[in-house]
Amino acid sequence: MVRIKRVYEPANPADGVRILVDRLWPRGVSKQRSALDLWLKDVAPSDELRKWFGHDPERWKEFQARYRRELKSSKPAAEALRLLREKARQHTVTLLYGARDQAHNEAQVLQALLARRKI
Repeated sequence: MVRIKRVYEPANPADGVRILVDRLWPRGVSKQRSALDLWLKDVAPSDELRKWFGHDPERWKEFQARYRRELKSSKPAAEALRLLREKARQHTVTLLYGARDQAHNEAQVLQALLARRKI
């Protein structure tokens, strides 16, 4: 099972393996408070794509397409995605993100990709 959650929300044992999927460390969150098991920077959108998107809902559809292309074309991203799949096969995984927008963020895209491939 793959869940998503803002990193600012309290950790819960039901989260299983907690994986941060942002390239930047979230502001105001200590490493201890985050209760991370893993930080996969390589699976996060590139700085260029992140800045272009700016969490603008009107760019959401194009962001998803560009992000999926990045995941396919980058060896480090593909390797990080493979690791995510492996973890999700073995455990409940919670993908953590820092964005305020809960509907338009990279964790949504990753969750959909993992679900589509039936892990």
